[in-house]
Amino acid sequence: MKTIGLLGGMSWESTALYYAAINRGIQKALGGHHSAKIAMVSVDFEGIKARQYADDWAGAADELAAAARQVEAAGADFLLICTNTMHKVVDEIAAAISIPVVHLADATAEVIRARGIRKVGLLGTRFTMEQDFYKGRLRDRFGIDVLVPDTDGQSFVNRVIYDELCLGAISDVSRAGYLRVINKLKAAGAEAVILGCTEITMLVGPRDTDMPLLDTTAIHAEAAVRMALAEA
Repeated sequence: MKTIGLLGGMSWESTALYYAAINRGIQKALGGHHSAKIAMVSVDFEGIKARQYADDWAGAADELAAAARQVEAAGADFLLICTNTMHKVVDEIAAAISIPVVHLADATAEVIRARGIRKVGLLGTRFTMEQDFYKGRLRDRFGIDVLVPDTDGQSFVNRVIYDELCLGAISDVSRAGYLRVINKLKAAGAEAVILGCTEITMLVGPRDTDMPLLDTTAIHAEAAVRMALAEA
């Protein structure tokens, strides 16, 4: 079994979901008392968040690259960056280490294509929805059309992520609001919706809507399990 590297803490709420999902996946695959071999560095999200809102992506990249080197030094065979938004600086992180990075958007795109879906909605932080580093990758590398909410919808989705979900707060009012945003994406032609922030799965899931949801946290964790158990 390979050692899975996790670069987490962004936020720790979703990193905890990663840890649980990966270990459950290994235990399911191998049985008995098997669990995952994991090397993890969990950063202080307050500083990363401040850099995001200050548009200091270079500083954030430097901080995360240093953390990724710690993960590699701890014996990881490959790395997961446990957040969608910080894949904006994935190239800088990957350049700082010698182990491969399992790109979250690529893992999600593979699931989308396997299901025959061509047009998806995308929920995430404002940075993920507005900028092209994520949706552009889906479009240019995989031929997937990506829809995002309108300006008001983006502001609402972003606020709930940072002010509620990253702090572990779950609100029925916010869930209803997310479902309204999802329904608008469906009406605009989306065949499924990417939960493109690793905390969103805490708020909405298949129990809440008949719209197919792509849980990026679960998808990324499943990719890690497959890679950890793959033959060399």
